[in-house]
Amino acid sequence: MKKLVISAVTSALMAGTALAADVQTRTVSFENEGSTLSGTLYLPAGHEAGDKLPVVVVTGAWTSVQEQMPANYAREMVERGFAAFTFDFRGWGKSGDLPQSVRFVESPGAKTSDIRKAFEFVATLPEVDAAQIHGLGICASSGYMVDAVSGNPLVQRVGLVAPWLQNSEIVETVYGGADGVAGLIEVSRAAEAKGGEVIPAAGPEGAEGVLMPIGGYYYEADRGAIPEYDDKWNNAGWEGWLTYHPADNAQRLDKPLAIVHSDAAAIPQGVRAFLQGFAGEATTQWLEGVSQFDFYDNQEDVERAADTIAEHLRADAN
Repeated sequence: MKKLVISAVTSALMAGTALAADVQTRTVSFENEGSTLSGTLYLPAGHEAGDKLPVVVVTGAWTSVQEQMPANYAREMVERGFAAFTFDFRGWGKSGDLPQSVRFVESPGAKTSDIRKAFEFVATLPEVDAAQIHGLGICASSGYMVDAVSGNPLVQRVGLVAPWLQNSEIVETVYGGADGVAGLIEVSRAAEAKGGEVIPAAGPEGAEGVLMPIGGYYYEADRGAIPEYDDKWNNAGWEGWLTYHPADNAQRLDKPLAIVHSDAAAIPQGVRAFLQGFAGEATTQWLEGVSQFDFYDNQEDVERAADTIAEHLRADAN
């Protein structure tokens, strides 16, 4: 089918209600595979009972919680005429009531299952038009989102922002070659054998014993290092993460797709590899000079990405 390209090279159960600016939120929970997951429904502040809106389920980067980049994009979607839904994956944030052996594990399988259940849940909400359900994945959860919407009759369209779409070649490039990957898999199996091994997720540049010793978004208090952030990583999750290759999964996707990325952000080659294997309708927007972290919270870049995603998601309603 036709592939559209927007080039910008020239220029990752009711519990309460709150109001913020022009957005109203409602805390909810839902069950999946024996775990209770905490979520948030975002609506326009003037939403009236009985009005049904198209909804976007928004998921974030690895180790993230819903109050980080998912919340930023959820608010942007509401400003563009959608309801939005975010949630904490099992073992993370407010959905964290699990044993240490499985808490803070970056599990592609578990997270994909949680997204599928989130789609089922939002379809039951009275504020939602169940015929207009969409997905938006950011960074690492882009692969999970693709897997969760593929073959899913509840979902109409999907968008990805700063997607981290890796394959075996990219994994080896990022994680120290074949020997580096093998070493991390050994770490993973040793951690799993002893019931989990949790380390800090973020640290200053050059720090030892942390997942991301690079400073930046996850380490800065005025960005991603918010009180809600777990700042944890379970080494038992390495094997599942390193052997997960969503760039190879394009043939599974049967939904119209929009991607916003930048050559200055993480692994753009993964997006290109994915698109080479995707035969469906794809809108792509490449922004110039936008870093991975800027896609999370730099307002100008978030708004530009949100504009493209919203236009794509509302296409069937036009």
